[in-house]
Amino acid sequence: MGLFDKLFKRNKEQQEQKEALDEGLKKTKEGFFSRITKAIAGKDKVDEEVLDQVEDALVTADVGVDTTVAIIDRIEARVAKDKYLGTSELNRILQEEIMGMLTEAPSSEFTTFNVPAGKKPYVILVVGVNGVGKTTTIGKLAYNFKKAGKNVVLGAADTFRAAAVDQLTIWSERVGVPIVKKEMGSDPSSVAFDAVESGMARGADVVIIDTAGRLHNKAYLMDELGKIHRVIKKKMPDAPHEVLLVLDGSTGQNAIEQAKHFTAATNVTAIAITKLDGTAKGGVVLAIANQFKIPVKYIGVGERMEDLQIFSKEEFVDSLFSLNG
Repeated sequence: MGLFDKLFKRNKEQQEQKEALDEGLKKTKEGFFSRITKAIAGKDKVDEEVLDQVEDALVTADVGVDTTVAIIDRIEARVAKDKYLGTSELNRILQEEIMGMLTEAPSSEFTTFNVPAGKKPYVILVVGVNGVGKTTTIGKLAYNFKKAGKNVVLGAADTFRAAAVDQLTIWSERVGVPIVKKEMGSDPSSVAFDAVESGMARGADVVIIDTAGRLHNKAYLMDELGKIHRVIKKKMPDAPHEVLLVLDGSTGQNAIEQAKHFTAATNVTAIAITKLDGTAKGGVVLAIANQFKIPVKYIGVGERMEDLQIFSKEEFVDSLFSLNG
């Protein structure tokens, strides 16, 4: 049982989600703890050598150098305070310090698939490079919002790739929500405008708009997203209400580089990290949460539509450290 298990009284659905999270982080956990086990073999106290091994384990899990240094500094402070700190306590200390660091990072306002009151429709603009799972994430978002009783409209504003429009259309049919789209090469901002207009006319709760996944020119990206923002505001002055950046967790440090580009190009307000189930680099979640001070709102831990989860710091850390998970 993990440290936080006793804090949660989960219903059946929540327990299934926790099990999916445990399984999704399995590769990261196994790689991380095999290195920790090696670090403390034959040791009876946390010394400099052990800390060096822990540092290597964190970096290998793609926690990132800056975040790793911050975690090690926290552990060193604990060691300095308690001279007789044993290696048997290392996992607990790591867990507590990582949880402490995540607690200091911004959090999403909601723990379920909900939207703020008074913003109808709630307009989500989704950004990210091609191949990170952006369109699939939109489909899964639509499914989960609909499951939560929300009326959803999709907008296919990635008009530069016919495959993107086709893929989003398939998702709209699979989930059973309407989609606004135009022919390939149309002005993306006009699609975004029409999607918001359609959402308002239908009384939708949520409008989710896909955008082109290009990052070859930051200035061009900024101009394009800026135009979409301006056009949407003509119809709904306070929209978009959320700019969601989708990142591929399996790319590790490359995901961090993408985050740097997009946060420089537009006002990203939330992050979704996908494909954590296929990688041992799940530590990138810690790096992104710590480095960018933008809420990690969703994580993808599997192929099923239910496997896009609201990110819970407590549940994430518990799954990472539950050795019997």
